[in-house]
Amino acid sequence: MCSGSLPKKMLLFALPLMFSSILQLLFNAADLAVAGKCVGYSALAAIGSTGALINLLTNLFLGLSVGANVLVARYIGSKQDRDVEETVHTALAISVVSGVLLAVVGVFSARTLLQLMDTPADVLDLAALYVRIYFLGMPIMMVYNFGSAILRAIGDTRRPLYYLAFAGCINVGMNLIFVLIFRLGVAGVACATVISQLISAILVVNNLAHQDNACRFRFAALRITPRKLAAIARIGLPAGLQGCIFSLSNTLIQKSINSFDTLAVSGNSAGVNIEGFIYVSMNAWHHTTLSFTGQNYGAGKMDRVRKILAWGLLYVTIFGAGLGGIALLLRRPLLGIYTSNAEAVAYGCVRIGVICKTYFLCGIMDVLVGELRGIGFSLLPTVVSLLGVCGLRITWIYTYFATHRTLATLYWSYPISWAVTAALHLLVYLVWRQRRFRSQ
Repeated sequence: MCSGSLPKKMLLFALPLMFSSILQLLFNAADLAVAGKCVGYSALAAIGSTGALINLLTNLFLGLSVGANVLVARYIGSKQDRDVEETVHTALAISVVSGVLLAVVGVFSARTLLQLMDTPADVLDLAALYVRIYFLGMPIMMVYNFGSAILRAIGDTRRPLYYLAFAGCINVGMNLIFVLIFRLGVAGVACATVISQLISAILVVNNLAHQDNACRFRFAALRITPRKLAAIARIGLPAGLQGCIFSLSNTLIQKSINSFDTLAVSGNSAGVNIEGFIYVSMNAWHHTTLSFTGQNYGAGKMDRVRKILAWGLLYVTIFGAGLGGIALLLRRPLLGIYTSNAEAVAYGCVRIGVICKTYFLCGIMDVLVGELRGIGFSLLPTVVSLLGVCGLRITWIYTYFATHRTLATLYWSYPISWAVTAALHLLVYLVWRQRRFRSQ
C-alpha cells in the first residue's frame, strides 16, 4: 500500500472487497426472495423490518473492528511486529466477548425492541423469531467481521471473497431446504444465515492461523491486552457510536415507515435490499481509503495520503452514480424479484426513485470519514455525523414529515443529511491539512 500506483492498487484492493459485499448481499437477497416468494409478503416484511434494529445493536461493536483495522495497518506501515501481534489477538478476543453480549441482548429483548419500533402486529411474531435466531449466531458473525478487518489491514481482500462465495452458496442451498422441504419459513431463513456465517468465520480464522507474518493467530495467545484494547477503543468506539447514530436515525425512519401498512413495509424492505448493492460497492472505497491511509500515515508518506483521498472520492462518485442510475432504470423488474404484489412494488419504486439518484453523496461522505479515521481522527467524525446525520434526520421526521406524511417526504431526509455531513467532513479535513503542512 505504501508504494507503486495508487489508482491501480486501490482498485485491485477495492474490487474483491466490493464483490465480497455484493455476494453477501446476494445471499441476503436470496433470503428475502425465498421468504417473499415462497412464504408470502408478510415474511418479507418481517425480515426486512429487522434490519435497522440489528444494525443498531451491532454497530457499536463492529466499530471496534474498524479500530483494529486502523491499528494493524498503522503498525504494519511502521513495521512494529510485536504491536501487530498483540492487536490481532486482542481484536479476536474482543469479537468473542462482544458476540456473546449481543447474543444475550438480542435473544431476550427482541420482541420488546420491535414493539418500540411499531412493527406491524401481523408480522411481529415472525420478526421476533428471526431476530432471536440471528443473534444466537452473533459470536461467530463478530469473529468473521474482526478477522476480515485484520485481513484488509494487511492488504488481503481476495480470500475473504472466496470464503464468502463458498459459505453463501451453502446459505442459498440451506434456504431452499429449510423453507421448501422442511417448511420452516422465517426460522429456516435465519438458521441458513447462521450456518453460512459459521462457515465464513471458520475459514477466516483458519487463514489467520496459517499466516507467515505477525498477524498469525495462535489460540494460546488469545487474550485482551489492556493497552491495545484502549487503542482499539479510542479509534473504534467513536466509529461504533457513529454507526449507532446512523442506525438510531434509520430506526426512527423505519418506525415512521411501519406507521403505514404492511405492503409499504414490504416494498420498502425490497427497495432497501436493492440499494444495499450500491451502498456496499461504495463502502468498499471507504474501507480502501481507511486501510491505505492508515498504512501510509504510519509510514509518514503524507503526499500519498492526500492522493488517496482524491482517488477515493473519484472512484466512489463513479461507482455510486453509475450503479444508482442502473437501479433507477431497472427498479420495477428488480423489485419484482422480491415480491409479485403490484402495490408493494409501487412502494419500493418510491424509495428507489429518491435514494438511488443521490446515493453517491453517501459514498463521498463515507470516503471522507475513512480518510479522517486513517489519519487518527475518530471522535471528530462521530460528532460531525451526530449533528449532520442523526440531528437532521430526527428534526426532519418531527417537523417537515409530521406535516407532509408521505414516504417520498420521509426518504428525502437521506440525501439532505448526506450532503450536509459530507460538506462538514470535507471542511474538517481541509482545516487539518492546512495546519499539518503549516507546522512542517
